[in-house]
Amino acid sequence: MSIILSKVGAIFIPVSDIKEARKWYCSILDLEPTFDIIAEHLCCIPFDNNGMHLVLDSNIYNVDSYLRNPAFHFNTDDIHKAYQFLKDRKIELVTEIENGHWFNFKDPDGNLLMICKC
Repeated sequence: MSIILSKVGAIFIPVSDIKEARKWYCSILDLEPTFDIIAEHLCCIPFDNNGMHLVLDSNIYNVDSYLRNPAFHFNTDDIHKAYQFLKDRKIELVTEIENGHWFNFKDPDGNLLMICKC
């Protein structure tokens, strides 16, 4: 058995303003933006009950550090409702719904994100 587990604990997202990023990500995940900001640059948002977190980090941000390709995707049960939800909030949609299963969008810092139908 390997000492390194085949389990991801966190996904880091470079953000320019930790408070605004916490507010934005919580708004699209329908969460209250009450998660602590640690050391003035980190915010850990729990994804599930298995210990996975989305870690927003303003210390790793610079103008060249944004995600140009999705590093992960958010799941949805209804791709059309998810698309409309972001469109209604004037979030930058990069693609239409592709193959009936996924689409890309950007956060305020230009990080490319994806939503996929489970």
